[in-house]
Amino acid sequence: MTLPPAPKARLIVGLEIHVQLRTATKLFCGCAVRFGAPPNSLTCPVCLGHPGALPVLNREALRCAAKTAMALGCRILPRTSWDRKSYWYPDLPKNYQISQNEFPVGLEGAVELPRADGSVKTVRIRRVHLEEDAGKSLHDAPDATLVDLNRAGTALLEIVTAPDIASPEEAGDLAREIRRIVRYLGVADADMQKGHMRLEPNVNCAVELDGAEARTPIVEIKNLNSFRALEAAVAFEFERQTAAYLADPAYTLERRGKESRGWDEAALATFVQRRKEEAHEYRCFPDPDLAPYEWIAGELDELARETPELPQARRRRLARELGIGQGDALLIAEDRATGDLFEAAVAAGACPQTLAKHFINLWTRLAKDAGTTIAGLKLDAGALAELARLQTDGAVSATAARLIAEAMARTRAAPRALAQRLGLTRLSDRTALLPLVKEAIAANPKAAAQYRAGGGKAAKSLGFLQGRVMRLSGGRADPAVAAALLREELGPQLG
Repeated sequence: MTLPPAPKARLIVGLEIHVQLRTATKLFCGCAVRFGAPPNSLTCPVCLGHPGALPVLNREALRCAAKTAMALGCRILPRTSWDRKSYWYPDLPKNYQISQNEFPVGLEGAVELPRADGSVKTVRIRRVHLEEDAGKSLHDAPDATLVDLNRAGTALLEIVTAPDIASPEEAGDLAREIRRIVRYLGVADADMQKGHMRLEPNVNCAVELDGAEARTPIVEIKNLNSFRALEAAVAFEFERQTAAYLADPAYTLERRGKESRGWDEAALATFVQRRKEEAHEYRCFPDPDLAPYEWIAGELDELARETPELPQARRRRLARELGIGQGDALLIAEDRATGDLFEAAVAAGACPQTLAKHFINLWTRLAKDAGTTIAGLKLDAGALAELARLQTDGAVSATAARLIAEAMARTRAAPRALAQRLGLTRLSDRTALLPLVKEAIAANPKAAAQYRAGGGKAAKSLGFLQGRVMRLSGGRADPAVAAALLREELGPQLG
């Protein structure tokens, strides 16, 4: 009996990323943008959509949008305009959203994602546009939905990719890279716990069976607020849609269309919300209260000059020029201010490789414990360089460097002074080390005998005895001096 061929399924994902811009006021009114304010306290007739209230464009939001579009390699349109996108929802007080339909800020960009094998995956950016955010519906009450309109009208940047993403991991990598970019540019905090960045993947599958390929319905998963949720939701949909098609060949895009689904974090599953609207159902038309905006001469050039080196370019440069690993460069360049601090410490005389190890193994942990970034620890670049030099020069061990770093984070004292005060300077004096060497040999006669016998266990036995000396010295012994003294005291090997 010949078994039928197994179906082949290919994941297809396009991503919509919504980023709240870092502006003092909302997109079309003077209401403050502030997280955690009392519900419905940051509103006015404009963002509530009262009759006769007229919107006025926040130009800083437009500048932030253009900077981001440039950083994503987009073509900036010389003229951008505003449209009313009509739909009803309880937290949308005007019953329409001011967005950009026909003339967005930017078109046709791309983001490159480095792969583990050294290759690069390119994800195309279809468009970057501005729109006002909706309010927030709260479903905590047992018998009612509460609405907070503080967020209504805030400046929201939407980045729409082409369906080039082929795995949950690629979706997560792209979202992380976009967050790095907007933070480097200084246009957004992108704090996902505060709802400053929300992710909406559009997912379907190409299933090949019996030589024919079918496409499952496109599902938009709404308002994901973590990278973990994004990757889990995409992975779940891939499995769900593939299984649904194999169970019912009518489960195709042509027959079922599109739908919106939510994500249940507890169940790790998506659930149906509604049929997804098509573009014509939003009845977009130009907003009669907002004139199109045309960039004035030199304005875009000025924005381009303000754009810093972007995270991916910085990672490549750090790895190339300073000889640090790609993984280390990724973590160091995750935060712009932390990358600046690292480079300032190198300029102050730190060995880049030792400093990179400190950033990854010492300072990252201390920053996480403090709930901040490495730059947020507010340590001086010269002090970081001095600690790295102490270890590079052999004045302190790696263990001592960790203890000094912890003390620096608490006291802001200088590393060398802390090393002396805490008794952490390396012990290199042969006269001082010799009693410790003799004690280690006397306490471990079996290891001493194995070394003297020679053979395959000799090196391991010497390393063990060296570790005993390090322990007796409180980690201060110079390993090279300790090893030399051990060889002298143990005498010649027989083997």
